[in-house]
Amino acid sequence: MTDKNNANPALDGARPELKADPVARGILAHHGKIERNATLLLVLSLLVVTIGGIVEIAPLFYLQNTIEKAEGMRPYSPLELAGRNIYLREGCYNCHSQMIRPFRDETERYGHYSLAAESMYDHPFQWGSKRTGPDLARVGGRYSDEWQVQHLTDPRSVVPESIMPSYGFLLNADLDMKDPAGHLEANRSVGVPYSDEMVANAAADLTAQVKPDGDASGLLARYPKAVVADFDGNPQRLTEMDALVAYLQMLGTLVDFSAYDPIENQR
Repeated sequence: MTDKNNANPALDGARPELKADPVARGILAHHGKIERNATLLLVLSLLVVTIGGIVEIAPLFYLQNTIEKAEGMRPYSPLELAGRNIYLREGCYNCHSQMIRPFRDETERYGHYSLAAESMYDHPFQWGSKRTGPDLARVGGRYSDEWQVQHLTDPRSVVPESIMPSYGFLLNADLDMKDPAGHLEANRSVGVPYSDEMVANAAADLTAQVKPDGDASGLLARYPKAVVADFDGNPQRLTEMDALVAYLQMLGTLVDFSAYDPIENQR
C-alpha cells in the first residue's frame, strides 16, 4: 500500500523503473524542489547561462583574428558594388543563399565550402537562410554573361522549372550611381579597406569595367581578377543589368583555394 503522506509530487508521472531506482528518485526529488522554488530556479538558470556564455565567449579573447587567411580577397569594384546594391534592392537574398556548408552533398554540387573571409567586406552579409533557388556563392564564371542576361530576362527560357520572376527591366534601366566615390567612402567608414586611390578613381573604374576595348590596367591593378566586359551586350549604355551581372560573375572567384590551408586556419 502506498503511503500517501510520504508521496513525492516530483515522482508523479515518472516511469515505473525510475520510481524503483533510488538514485533516480533522489534526483527527481531535488529537481522537484527547484521547480517549486521560483527564486532558486531563476538563480540556477542564470548560473547555467553564465557558465555557457563564458565557455562560448572567453576563447575569442585569445584569438587575434576569427577570419581565415585567404589570399585574393579584395573590396568590390565600384560596378560590382553597384550590382550588389541591386541584388539587395530586388530581394535576391530571399531565395538565394551565399553560404556553402561543409557537407559533402553541398561541396560536390557548389564547390569549396564558404569561408568567413569571403564575407568580410559585406555589409550586410548575404549568407541567407533559404534556398528557393540555388546557392550563389560560387556562381561567378560558371555561366557566360549572355546566359546570365537571358536567365535574368526570361528565367524559364534556360531553366524550364524555374519559378524566378523576370528582371528584364534591368536592361532598360540606366545605372544611377551619381557619386561612386562617396559610395566607396561610406563603405570605408564601416571598415572596408578602400584606399584613397580607389576612391579618387571610382567614377573612372565604374565605366572602365564595361569597356573591354578600353584601357582597364588601372582598374585591374586596384581590383585584381575583376571581369571586364560589356555584360548586357549593349555598349551604348551602362545599365543595371551590367552591374548585377558583374556582381554575379565575381562571386566565389577571388579566393585562391590552391593556396588555402585549412589546417593552418583552424581556430
